[in-house]
Amino acid sequence: MTPWITLAAYELAWLVAIEGAGRGHAWPGVLAVALFAAWRLATSRTRLVDLRLAATALVLGLALETLWTGSGLLRYAAPWPGATAPAWLLALWVAFALTIVPLFRYLHARPWLSAVLGAIGGPLAYLGAARGWHALVLATPVWRPLLAIALGWAVATPLLTSLARHWLLQLPRQAHA
Repeated sequence: MTPWITLAAYELAWLVAIEGAGRGHAWPGVLAVALFAAWRLATSRTRLVDLRLAATALVLGLALETLWTGSGLLRYAAPWPGATAPAWLLALWVAFALTIVPLFRYLHARPWLSAVLGAIGGPLAYLGAARGWHALVLATPVWRPLLAIALGWAVATPLLTSLARHWLLQLPRQAHA
């Protein structure tokens, strides 16, 4: 049951973040992800792995979001604290990382499948946030930012799932059973 609760809680945090951003506020997403992260970490048997994934995703997200906004491919409705990588979106990178162990275990040893799913899911999430909630604006022609996002997530997803596998294998056997 925990994977389903994790999925529902993550999706709720995502919706709160993009709804708030669409209204020009970063704080609802940061707060929603903070609550999600507190719950995930409190209930996790792989807390160290989750924290390492969250830190990695934060750095990776900062780099990719800065690249995409700096090149003019994306613009955010709630850019606080700066115009490159808004707090609410970096929080979502952390939230995504906290789903890698409980939801994507199947992908940990399948980097190619992970890359394909990242290349599809990443752009769909950004497109939904742009079109459904106006949390961001995609440059025109839209295929350019979507391609950049697809490439970024095609690298980020297998990197995170592979790191999860590597770090889980380093844990004592009972910790991740």
